[in-house]
Parts: sequence; C-alpha cells; structure tokens
Amino acid sequence: MEEFFSWFFEPFDYTFLRRAFVASWSLSLSAAPLGVILVLRRMSLMGDALSHSVLPGVAVGFFMAGLSLIAMTLGGLIVGLLVAMAAGAVSRWTSLEEDASFAGFFLISLSVGVILVSIKGSHVDLMHILFGSVLAIDDYTLLLVASTSTITLLIIASIYRSLLLECVDPIYLKSVGGKGHRYHALFLVCVVANLVSAFQSMGTLMALGMMMLPAITARFWAKQVWSIIVAAWVVGILSSFFGLLASYHFNYPSGPSIVLVAGVFYIGSLFIGPQGSFYQHKKTYGQGAS
Repeated sequence: MEEFFSWFFEPFDYTFLRRAFVASWSLSLSAAPLGVILVLRRMSLMGDALSHSVLPGVAVGFFMAGLSLIAMTLGGLIVGLLVAMAAGAVSRWTSLEEDASFAGFFLISLSVGVILVSIKGSHVDLMHILFGSVLAIDDYTLLLVASTSTITLLIIASIYRSLLLECVDPIYLKSVGGKGHRYHALFLVCVVANLVSAFQSMGTLMALGMMMLPAITARFWAKQVWSIIVAAWVVGILSSFFGLLASYHFNYPSGPSIVLVAGVFYIGSLFIGPQGSFYQHKKTYGQGAS
C-alpha cells in the first residue's frame, strides 16, 4: 500500500509537478464547458482550426521578443481573433460555409507560423511552441492560465442560458430580441483566449486536446448539458493527473501524455459509456430483437 501511494502521490512533492497539475486543472475547468458548447454547435473542427490559427501571432511575438510570455500571448490572441472574425465575415458575405472558411484560414495560418518560427528560431523553439512544456510552467504562466480560466467561467456563467438557446433555437432567440451573434462572438473570444493561454503548457497542436476530448468523452456518460460539463471536468482533471504521472515515471512528453490519457478515456467510453456507446446500442438492439 505504501508503494501504491508513493507511485501516485510522491511525484507531486516536486514544486514543478504541482505547478503543472494546477495549470492543467485550471485549464480543464474553463476548456471543458467551451468544448461541450463547441460539440453542441457542431464546431469541433472549427476549434481545431482556431487552435492552429494562433500560431502566426505567437510566432510574431517570438520573432520580436523571443520566448516572451506577454509578446507571444498578445500576438496569438490578436491573430486568433482576426482569423475568427475573418472566417465569420467570409461565411456571411459569400456562399462559403463557416467551417470551410475556418479550414482555409487555418491552413494558411499554420504554414505562415511555422515558417516564421523557422526563420528566427531553432528546431527546439519550434517544438516548444507546437507542443509546449507543462513541466516548465513558471509563476507568470500559471497566473495567466488561472486568470483566463476564471474570467472564462464568469463569462460563460453570465451568458449560459442565452448561449444554449442560440445553439438549439437561434430563430426563437432572435424573435425575442436576443443578440445571438453577440453571444457567438463572445464565445469565440473565450475559445481563442483559452487556446492562447494553453499554448505555453500544451503547445498550439495539443491545446485543443484538453478542450475537445473531455467534452466528447463526457457525452457518453451524461445527458443534460450541465451534467456533461461536470463529467468533462472530471475527465479533464483525471487526464491531467494521470498524464503527468506517466510523464514523470516514463519520461514521456507532458502535454501529449495528458492528451493521450484523455484519449484513452474517450476510447473506453466508446465501448462502456451508458449514453450512446457501443454497449448501449448493442443492449438496445438486443432488447428490440428479443
């Protein structure tokens, strides 16, 4: 029993691992409800596009100030919001759907960002920006993640009912005087802000993992939106804990380890989840056949 507790909890005696867990936990709290709403709005792949679209801004910040948290954060936030607005404008003023316009801007942004980092930095710098290093989080980065998480939760709580209504019945919301496009814009701002705050720990390629995998996993365990969000929180926190343990004990990259553990929860939920999993479909089909 002592060895069991030592394996699971002794690593967190180290300050850097505790800091990494707090950052991942904070990120999970705000990213989970955003991921759930992205799934409800059928915007999961748009979230992926946004996560990569911040790369040019991060690269410009790196180009100007090196590995400066403030410069890269501001650059990523500005470019991410510009991409979101540009994609929305294209879908509004042309016949192209919003997901297709996001895909176009995402590919352009990712290419430009990688080229910019390659011009100024080294292969190590590029890997740091793309994949992050949650074990190297300092106090300033932790404060940024925690602040972004807190502000996001307050915003989502204030517009929660209107945002859900805009997801399921935007025509009714408009008929009663609701400004659905404003809620949509504010929601996208929250998504971009969380992706930017996450890139230091998870990297631009891994940041979306903590937003989407817990959300789609939770769908197999709960039915109502609030309970799906709670389940996503649980999955995100457990993924952070076990992912950091795997990173510590087996010397795996920290960000990908956390996302991979979340992926294991997702694969397992596909088979045993009580809401719409393979097991549930088989059980329902078997009862219908009998």
